[in-house]
Order: sequence, then structure tokens, then C-alpha cells
Amino acid sequence: MRHRSLLLVPLLAPLLLAGCVNDTASYQIEGNDHALTVRVVQDVFWSKEGTVKLTAAHLPDCQRQISLGDMPLSGLEIELFASGPNLYTLRAGEDTWQVETAGCTQLEAPEADAVTGQALGAFHFDANKKLVFEAADAAPGADTGSNTEAQ
Repeated sequence: MRHRSLLLVPLLAPLLLAGCVNDTASYQIEGNDHALTVRVVQDVFWSKEGTVKLTAAHLPDCQRQISLGDMPLSGLEIELFASGPNLYTLRAGEDTWQVETAGCTQLEAPEADAVTGQALGAFHFDANKKLVFEAADAAPGADTGSNTEAQ
């Protein structure tokens, strides 16, 4: 009897993982080789938080992954600002991060209320619970980015 219950474990594993978030969305700066990509991973379906990481890519020169920490999935919104040439600031609530994409380096970020620069848009979950980048209405010359779902 014990042997049969062990056989059920692999069959039940997908049910435990069902509903977990593992999604990405990108803001393309200059095509696929120069982009900022946010990835959100929820390890277990009952967690209300997800681990968020940013990948800065300016290929072939650099690519770097930066941890943004754990964030609540409900109402997740990460704003993106152009703060100078190859300089981008992200803000989620009171947390901020700054990255320059010429060398894919993380810089010391300003306080959340001191963020300046052109608002490019925000990463958030859409009505279908997919992570998307939604461009700001007044982002002249900015690519709207592309959304890719993790497999």
C-alpha cells in the first residue's frame, strides 16, 4: 500500500505547482539586444509574494541579473523611468533601483519620492494575470516593449 502512495506523488506535483507565477515582461530599448526584463516567480501557489528579478542586457557588451527582492503579487506595479543616457530607475512603492545599461551595473538609487526622469511605463499583471510592460502614454520615441511568457 505504501508503494502505491509513492507513485501518486509525481502525479500530484503538477497540481501543487498549478497557479504558480513564472512570468517575464521586457522593455526593449534598442531591439532585442538592449532591454530591461522583469521576471516574477511565485514558488508555491499559496504564497502571496513573488521573487522579482531584473535582467539588464546590452549585448554583446553585458548582461546582468539584479534581485529586486520579494514583492506582493496583488497590485504589483514596477514603474520605469529614463533617468539619463543608458540610465534607468525602477520604483515599486517605497523601493527604488537604478541601473545603467552601458555596463549593466546597479547604481545607488534615489529615494522613491526623489525619482526623476521620463516615465516610460510600468510592469504589472494584466487582466489575464500575465506580466506585461505597459508604456506610458507620453513616451515619445520609446519602444512599447515586448512581453514574453516564461515556459
